[in-house]
Amino acid sequence: MRIFLTGGTGYIGSAVLDAFVRAGHHVDALVRNSEKAERVQSRGATPVLGDASEPASYADAAAAADGVVLTAFDTSRRAVRVDATTIDTVLSTPVRPGRFIIYTSGVWVLGPAPASVDESAPLNPIEHVAWRPAHEKRILDAATAGWRTIVVRPGIVYGGTGGIVGDLLKDASNSLIRVVGSGDNHWPLVYDRDLADLYVRFAANPGASGVYHANDEGDEIVNDIVQAISEHAKTEPSVRHLPLSEANKKMGTYAEALALDQIVRSPRARALGWSPSLHSVSGNAARLFEEWKQKKR
Repeated sequence: MRIFLTGGTGYIGSAVLDAFVRAGHHVDALVRNSEKAERVQSRGATPVLGDASEPASYADAAAAADGVVLTAFDTSRRAVRVDATTIDTVLSTPVRPGRFIIYTSGVWVLGPAPASVDESAPLNPIEHVAWRPAHEKRILDAATAGWRTIVVRPGIVYGGTGGIVGDLLKDASNSLIRVVGSGDNHWPLVYDRDLADLYVRFAANPGASGVYHANDEGDEIVNDIVQAISEHAKTEPSVRHLPLSEANKKMGTYAEALALDQIVRSPRARALGWSPSLHSVSGNAARLFEEWKQKKR
């Protein structure tokens, strides 16, 4: 199968790239420069030099693919516009039987969820991702044009040096961890390799369509995660709790996301036979710390 992938050098996208290559698929990965081209090529993908904000630079590659996987997200001020441009570009390519698109969203569109919620839950996005539901809808509505459309909402991704948990590992190694709010909130989590395997399942299963949550259902509390990580740091770090009001001034709307209390379930993903190999950051803190150190080198 030929896959067109955006974000192939990013945190989620790099794991997804590796999973598709391991499964024997041909991956065309959109990259912005020669350095990133070398990186994806060394991992078995074919680089497509271009820019997500410039449709002409990748439209042909997207059109040639059996499936399109969107994992990229620009962190600049133009991020939402670029995401919309990418969606519009891909959906304007020819529709052929079996063609699919997988769009990466996230569980923050669900808003506070102190009681468990699944894919049928109404959306109540926090401000940080208030734009996401419209983009999800754009993808899902394309099913009427003949696409097989999938929206995946990962929990907080962990593994390696990236992501929110990677930041905690880094902070612990620097002897100071900052926690937004009381730390009594639950984070839905998912190991990067487990998440990537789910994308491959989507591609391989012709019946997979619609919205899927992706998390390990460990229902871990932030303070427990921080405690477990602290116990495996070289020296025990100090832990400082930042009131949300103070964190907002420093981090903006992102602070609310870190303080969000969510218990999320993924029954539709599990119905595809997906079963995460890891179910706990706290229970695997030593392994994750070692993985972080190895990839940091």
